[in-house]
Amino acid sequence: MHALGLNFIFSSNKRIKIYEQATCCAKNGISKSDLDRINNVIEKLEIFKIHIERYNLSTSPMEFVNNEAVHNLLVEGGINQLPITVVDDKIVYSRRYPTKDELIEILGIDELTKLI
Repeated sequence: MHALGLNFIFSSNKRIKIYEQATCCAKNGISKSDLDRINNVIEKLEIFKIHIERYNLSTSPMEFVNNEAVHNLLVEGGINQLPITVVDDKIVYSRRYPTKDELIEILGIDELTKLI
């Protein structure tokens, strides 16, 4: 149940993955406020049973190797390409986190705009 007493479960057939740098080593312009913002948005989406997979380079390095598009982008552009957002196996953003509105658009659930 949502904190406001609402009980919503939204469904989206989109599979979203975010590939991230080890936070201790982040030097690519991603600020703590950027990280706090995406953490907050993902936490709110989880309330509505919407899951975004996250992979950290230091704890899940094989995920970066196993995803061909992510691996190729990192080989070509280096670690500064992180964070990388992948939707249904296609890279949609690199070098930054998606905004709340961008995630809602990707999910195709306009009703979330007022709830998160």
